[in-house]
Amino acid sequence: MTGPAAQPAIEDYALLSDLETAAMVGRDGSVDWLCLPRFDSPACLAALLGTRENGFWRVAPLARGPCTRRAYRPDTLVLDSVWETGTGTVRVTDFMPPRAQLPCLVRVVEGLSGSVPMRSELRLRFHQGRVVPWVRTTDRFTVAVAGPDAVWLGDDLPGRPAGEDGSTADFTVSAGQRHALTLVWAPSHRPAPPAALTVPAETVLKETGDYWRSWAGRCHYQGPWRDAVVRSLITLKALTYAPTGGMVAAPTTSLPGCVGGERNWDHRYCWLRDSTLTLSCLLRSGYHEEATAWLDWLVRAVAGDPADLQTVYGVGGQRLLPESEAPWLPGYQDSRPVRFGNSAVGQFQLDVYGEVLDTLYRSARAGIPMPAHVWSLVEALMGFLRRHWREPDQGLWQVRGPRRQFVHSKVMAWVAADRALRLGGLLGRTGSGDQWRAMRAEVHRQVCEEGWDAGQGAFVQSYGSTALDASALLIPRLGFLPARDPRVRGTVRAMRGLEEDGFVRRYARGGRGMHDVDGMPGREGTFLACSLWYAQALTTTGRAAAGREAFERVLGVRNDVGLLSEQWDPRTGRQLGNAPEAFSHIALIETAFALAAGPSPSPRSPAASGRR
Repeated sequence: MTGPAAQPAIEDYALLSDLETAAMVGRDGSVDWLCLPRFDSPACLAALLGTRENGFWRVAPLARGPCTRRAYRPDTLVLDSVWETGTGTVRVTDFMPPRAQLPCLVRVVEGLSGSVPMRSELRLRFHQGRVVPWVRTTDRFTVAVAGPDAVWLGDDLPGRPAGEDGSTADFTVSAGQRHALTLVWAPSHRPAPPAALTVPAETVLKETGDYWRSWAGRCHYQGPWRDAVVRSLITLKALTYAPTGGMVAAPTTSLPGCVGGERNWDHRYCWLRDSTLTLSCLLRSGYHEEATAWLDWLVRAVAGDPADLQTVYGVGGQRLLPESEAPWLPGYQDSRPVRFGNSAVGQFQLDVYGEVLDTLYRSARAGIPMPAHVWSLVEALMGFLRRHWREPDQGLWQVRGPRRQFVHSKVMAWVAADRALRLGGLLGRTGSGDQWRAMRAEVHRQVCEEGWDAGQGAFVQSYGSTALDASALLIPRLGFLPARDPRVRGTVRAMRGLEEDGFVRRYARGGRGMHDVDGMPGREGTFLACSLWYAQALTTTGRAAAGREAFERVLGVRNDVGLLSEQWDPRTGRQLGNAPEAFSHIALIETAFALAAGPSPSPRSPAASGRR
């Protein structure tokens, strides 16, 4: 890889994770993205958003080229990549052992036949691919230091690394031979080599594989798409920051929604919009412990004044995520700017109140212990929402244009009131029940009057607009109206206006190459989560065959190791946006369960009512 034009496709990357951070490794054997020591730390390998000069670690045959085939070992996050060359066959096994102390990336090279000349080339660039470290090589290790960070590399290769910074090692592997290379991060003030460098790679490999197989074995789903569901669940687990239970939307930043454009955002944080669906798919899949950890993270993160509720938080629950640009990085295939941090923390989004209250209600119904102050939290959130639900906001899609009266935001205000009442019933609390019932009825009436376009026979994006929005597909799932309601069926039919080759855009593109709702230039791809919502909506409204076809169409665009990004471009046949995207994999799991259940609405959904 010598420049942006030569960068691999987004779908060429596979995910590795130790449950605190992640690496992205390409089909060419190059790790082009790694943040240490956690998901939202500065990247020390950043070629994904630039060039080789921004940091990479490639272990592959000297002749270069993509691997012949690759796959995760069944029910694990251990990746095997195989190269068949003119002189022999070699396998590189990549994995990150679940974090015990320090982050560790292990690469095992094994000769399968013949002999293959190999090269390991490591170029570390700290502080988001910018800072060249000081590198020294000893008899046993190479260590790179810059500021607070130190990265140690140990191996059992014959000879020592070469190159100006001791970063390159050439060796030949023959059939039956095996070599291991281990990279470990440590604080730079610790002078001694990390103990992880001395643990046999085979021991760590076995422990890592056993961990993932044991975890995947807890999955309750037994339907026709089990492999896809398990892979998605493993991906969600891999995106979870184990110390707190928070789940990042993706391990990457600034992979573009439009190649060459500016729709480049940092997704290495936790979005409240994902909270209800995350909890739902974890619980129904059998992962009660993970669901409890997610709830605990959520309750800690939202503590404080309800007026300060954010749409996005850091993995530790931190609120300040200042957004900045990195002009030294040219971006993925010249997609500028590259952004770190996310200014969406300052947006006003009504839907997050419904997400939090729905998550609390579902947790209580599932038997997850509630914190002692949960009812105080409910009353505080509802007190704020009763005063502010009529205001315009930035909506589910976090538009950076003017605030609007988004229909989905109002539906979620209804959800908030509905779930607060239901949670009160579970906990034996009445509180402000009459006021909440009145609010629920008023919101329901307003949405049905002002959010409905009789001409199209569909719910629209915002009051007074004729634009469609895929978030309306969630109306029956949220219990606002039953799937059998003619208005729901009409809305699902109208979504054909957002289709492109069977996939669904989140909203319509405006004129002059701009999107009317956000005013940003550039064509973006279809949204995979929206396409999956469509598949589920088709099924619940009685079109099971069409729903299954739409679902399997999305399954068909997963990459070779089963991963989905945020978007899909039907014109180029490429994934777009940050990857792998939790929102897409959550929707995949939920849709698989819904399709297995058949066309009737889920019995677990709250009944729709504007009056009760």
